[in-house]
Amino acid sequence: MIKQLNKSTVETVGRPVRILQFGEGNFLRAFVDWQIDIANEKGVMDAGVAVCQPIIDPERKVLGMIDLMHRQDNMYHVYLEGIENKRPKKDVRLVKSIMDSFNPYVDYAKYEVYFLSPELKITISNTTEAGIRYEEGDDLTACPPKSYPAKMTALLYKRFIHFNGDPTKGLCIICCELIENNGSTLHEYVIRYHKLGQDFIDWVEKNCHFCDTLVDRIVPGFPREQIGEIREEIGYDDNLVVKAELYHLWAIGGPGYKEVMKELPLDKAGLHVIFMPSIKQFRDKKVRILNGSHTGMVPIALQMGCETVMDAFNTPDIERFVNDMVAEEVIPMIDEDRDELKKFAAGILERFYNPFIKHMLRSISLNSLSKWEARNYPTVRDNWFKAQRLAEREAFTFAALMTLYGPNSGFEPDDTREFVDYICANWDSADMEATIAKIVKESGIFTVDFSEVPGFIGTVAGYVRDIETLGMKDALKKFLGA
Repeated sequence: MIKQLNKSTVETVGRPVRILQFGEGNFLRAFVDWQIDIANEKGVMDAGVAVCQPIIDPERKVLGMIDLMHRQDNMYHVYLEGIENKRPKKDVRLVKSIMDSFNPYVDYAKYEVYFLSPELKITISNTTEAGIRYEEGDDLTACPPKSYPAKMTALLYKRFIHFNGDPTKGLCIICCELIENNGSTLHEYVIRYHKLGQDFIDWVEKNCHFCDTLVDRIVPGFPREQIGEIREEIGYDDNLVVKAELYHLWAIGGPGYKEVMKELPLDKAGLHVIFMPSIKQFRDKKVRILNGSHTGMVPIALQMGCETVMDAFNTPDIERFVNDMVAEEVIPMIDEDRDELKKFAAGILERFYNPFIKHMLRSISLNSLSKWEARNYPTVRDNWFKAQRLAEREAFTFAALMTLYGPNSGFEPDDTREFVDYICANWDSADMEATIAKIVKESGIFTVDFSEVPGFIGTVAGYVRDIETLGMKDALKKFLGA
C-alpha cells in the first residue's frame, strides 16, 4: 500500500534551523540537503534547513515547489543510480533535513524570523548563473528586495542592526551558482552598498565569510516516466522525488574556509566535500570540462533531434565534436599536469554514458545564455590571449546557441524573455555578421563583449549561415570535415 508522505506517516526529528537556503530546486535538494541529512544522521551535525523561494512568480498557474513541499512536510526521496566499480548501484534516501519552506514575497514575516534568528549560521544559494547580478537602484527597503545580492545585503544589514554589531552573529555565506568566483562576486556586490555605513561594512568584512564553491552532481530531477514504479518501490506517494547520479563533489574555498569547516563538517560524514584556500584549479577543470561540454553540446544536439545527454553521446558526430573540443581547446588552457587532466576529463565524460540517468537536454538548456558566458567563453578568451588562436569548436557551439534561440528553430527557450525577444527581433539572415555583432555588443545580454577576441563575430556568423542553410546535422558534418 502506498502511503502519503508527511509527518503522520514518517517519524521526524526537529532540528534547530541553522541554514537558510535560497533555492528550492532539484539540485539543492539532491545535493546540499541530501548531504546535510546524512551528516545529521551520522551525528556530525544537528542542523535544520529553512528553504526560501528566491524569485517571485506573479503568473503562477500551477502548484509551485513550495506548495508541494508543504504538502509533504518538506520531505522527499533522493533516488541515486549509477555505475560503481563497473557494477550498477542504487541508493535511495528519504531526506528529512528541511524543517520549513516559504515564499518571502507571500510570508515576509517568516523570512525575517529566520534571518534574524540567533541560531542561524549559514546561508546557501543556487539562484542560477543569472541570480548573482548587481541591479543598480534595487530597493533595499523592499520586503524583500528583488535581486539576490540586494536580498543578502538587506538581510545582513538588518542582522547587523538587530544584534547591535555582535561579531558572533556574522554568517557563513555559501554560493552554489555556476559562475566564476561566485561567493567573492556576491561579497563584492554587498560591499557596493557602502551607503549603509562603514560600521556595517566593517562588520561584514570581519565577521561574514563568503565562500566560492564548485559543485558537481548530475541531477535530472523528477523521474516522470518512472514515477509509478518508484512510488511502488519506496512505498510513498512522493511528488518531489529527485533522481541523480551517485557521484558528488563539493569544493569550498575562500579566506574564511576554516570557519565554514567548523559550521559545515560534511567531510567528517564521509562525504566528498573538500575545503581549501582557493578553488580556482578545481573550478577550471570542472566547469570548463563538464558544464562547458553540456552547455556547448545542448544547442547542437537539440537541433539534431536528441532528447537526452545519452542520445547525444550515442550520435557519433556529436560525441567526436565534444571529445575533440575538450581535448584540443579546453584542456590546453587549464594550468595543470596534462596527463592528470586527461584522466580527469575521461572520468567526467564517462558519466555522460550513465544508462540510469535520463538527463534531458531541454532541462540543461535553462538559462543557456548566461551559462555559455560563464562556462564556455573563458575557453574562447584563453585560447586567444594565451595561444593566439580562435577556439573554433566553442565558436560553433555559440553559433548553435544563436540558431536555437533565433526565430526559425521552433524551440521555445527557457531563459530571460527580454533576451530571447531581442535576439529574435534583431535577427537578419541577410546580414548575419551585423546580427551577431549586435547581440554580443549592444544587447546587454552578456557582461563581457565577446568581440574582444578578433574574428569571433565573423566566425560565428559563418557557422550560423551554415546551420541555417544546411541544417544542423550537415553543418556539423561540414565542420568536422566528414
